[in-house]
Amino acid sequence: MADPKDPTMPLVTANPWSALRRYTDARIALGRAGVSLPTQAQLAFQLAHAQARDAVHLALDPTALRQALADLGHEAVALHSAAADRNSYLQRPDLGRRLGAESRALLMSRLSAPQQALVSPQASVLDQAIVERVHDVAFVVADGLSALAICRHAVPFLQALLPRLLDEGWQVAPLTLVSQGRVAVADEVGQLLRARMVVVLIGERPGLSSPDSMGLYLTWMPRVGQSDANRNCISNVRPAGLPYDEALRKLHYLMTEARARAISGVALKDEAPSSDASLALSAPSHFLLPDPPQVERDRLPGPPEQAVPQAGRRILPAEAIQPR
Repeated sequence: MADPKDPTMPLVTANPWSALRRYTDARIALGRAGVSLPTQAQLAFQLAHAQARDAVHLALDPTALRQALADLGHEAVALHSAAADRNSYLQRPDLGRRLGAESRALLMSRLSAPQQALVSPQASVLDQAIVERVHDVAFVVADGLSALAICRHAVPFLQALLPRLLDEGWQVAPLTLVSQGRVAVADEVGQLLRARMVVVLIGERPGLSSPDSMGLYLTWMPRVGQSDANRNCISNVRPAGLPYDEALRKLHYLMTEARARAISGVALKDEAPSSDASLALSAPSHFLLPDPPQVERDRLPGPPEQAVPQAGRRILPAEAIQPR
């Protein structure tokens, strides 16, 4: 056994699986110093934890965001949830799911008196459902639990998505920016904007390797009180996670299907073919596992009569085998 006091011994024992770290940002194969983490790995963990905490408490700058969207030719309306500040937002999730009184009044002012009566809090669910929807989709940008994600990814994602929708003839409602907002606040915004579907771009709960992850949530016929079962989610949108172009492809497919079939949530699945060639059936089953031998590969996909026979045995088609 090696002497731990030997000055020629390395201070850090490398992990033999360290080559796998190029496939993931997860903290694997960090090595060890004695029975502890190496100092470098420990400091990196503390930095990531601080970045995640900062992302939660970072304030959204709606003025800068509105200007960035205006530079692209898109006007945006700044709104605020019923959570007055960040502490209220974190301690009272329900307040982040509803608009503040001033923001609700601002959107209500766009409606006629009969329409306002149909979307008032006193209106029945049936009344709220029959409000005429004049827009195909409304986009809501909310800070969520990571304003950092919105600051980094919302504008470039919308820059890629909106021209495509407009070219295809989609009727897009005015963009809205909600400070201290949670996913469900988009239901109220979409209802007041009279949109058939709403898509909210929101900062997701930061992870220790992803403080800037943005989520996309789609809901058909939004109204206050919608269940999460009626939403479709696309998560971890960022260059180091799900790239913009892949997230755009998924969202465009779901939006198109939702409009054609008038559904969303658990009733609507992403059945579009993947654009990732590595997921094709002809690809190796897993990068950690060797390819099966050619004989085994020939056995698996073909019908019984095409299987490779074992020595001394004849393999018959299934329909040729009769019970005795």
